Amino acid sequence: MEQTSETNNAATPDIAGKLAEATQAMAEVLHNINAQFDALHAKIDRIVAAVEEGDMEPVAEDTAIREKLASAEKANQDLKAQAEQARRKTLSPLVTTLLAKEGVEGDALIETPVLEKALGGLSIEQRIAVKAELARAGILT
Repeated sequence: MEQTSETNNAATPDIAGKLAEATQAMAEVLHNINAQFDALHAKIDRIVAAVEEGDMEPVAEDTAIREKLASAEKANQDLKAQAEQARRKTLSPLVTTLLAKEGVEGDALIETPVLEKALGGLSIEQRIAVKAELARAGILT
């Protein structure tokens, strides 16, 4: 029994040293965790501040974007109206001559029966070409 006590007494300082080292290591790890937590908390605060600050700006930006969109839509409608008015109103000399032979003026609106009579001597391809040109010029009804 004496021998067991001596072994225990000799091992006690060894165990105490190892416990001290483990405690020191745990203290360092805890210090590192606290530093990481503080850094993370600072980042979260910056993110929250940026989001709160950003909440005010989109209202002004949204209004500006809506105004730009409205003006772009109006400009688009104006351009469409101008394009509608600026359609080609002239015909090629061939079509004008063909219509003049049948007594139809080139700038007047042409009704389908009159056109069919005027195009009677042409092939199907030529009829389609003439009708397409008249439709593009806005003369065909």
